[in-house]
Amino acid sequence: MAVPSRTSWKGFLKLSLVSVPVKAFTANESGGEVRLNQLHKDCNARVKYQKLCPAHGELSSEAIVSGYEHQKDHYVVVDPEEVDKLRTKSDRSVAIEGFVPASAVEQLYLAGKAHYLLPDGIAGSRPYALLREGMKQNDVCAIAQVVMSGREQLVMLRPLGKLLVMYGLHYAQRVRTPEEFERELDEVAFKPEEVALTNTLIGASRLEAFAIGDYTDQYVVKLKKLIEMKIAGEQVVEAKDPEEPKILNLMDALKKSVAEAQRQRAGGSSTAG
Repeated sequence: MAVPSRTSWKGFLKLSLVSVPVKAFTANESGGEVRLNQLHKDCNARVKYQKLCPAHGELSSEAIVSGYEHQKDHYVVVDPEEVDKLRTKSDRSVAIEGFVPASAVEQLYLAGKAHYLLPDGIAGSRPYALLREGMKQNDVCAIAQVVMSGREQLVMLRPLGKLLVMYGLHYAQRVRTPEEFERELDEVAFKPEEVALTNTLIGASRLEAFAIGDYTDQYVVKLKKLIEMKIAGEQVVEAKDPEEPKILNLMDALKKSVAEAQRQRAGGSSTAG
């Protein structure tokens, strides 16, 4: 299968004096979403959003610029191209700061955006492959800075198969630390039998194999079903929750959960949605 022709970004992957031309492709797919429109509830007409100037009325997108309010009702216009003029050529590269163990970056700093990095041209293929293999053998990821979508971003590079994947990271100033929430929790003393049963439950619930492709977005599935029912004029009936067993204490809950997990494992049932 051919690589998609549309790149998200082009530049260089830089490590010390090594510079590799690369191109980035977004790894996040949005095609599976079901998009809903906002309607007027009285007549089902679609709601329109207009951008208005107090002096000139409705504006087209081409007539709108960005600006910063430096005094009350006084603005300076800021053009993205002017910001680019302040950047050097080195700003147009993925500049690797250094390498850290693959487990060093906490998951809560991941920003949710990922890009596949590929060498841009034959000349970059060999140094790209050498860097990828070196990261694999040393079990490290790279921390880097890059300018994308007009903004400086902190990123992490990790090898995946034959590729390097670039993950966006949140800066620490934008992430609330767990310590401020841990203060809300009381210290809990565990009974040995509680710990033993919990470990048994985890062992009985361990998945023999995990394939992310086995899971589907159930919200999208249910939303599509609802849309089909509404189009067909069918009545929507609220689904009934299965009756939950009444558990009097934690030990009973753990014992019953272990028994259920063992029963499901013996039956080969799957938790994939």
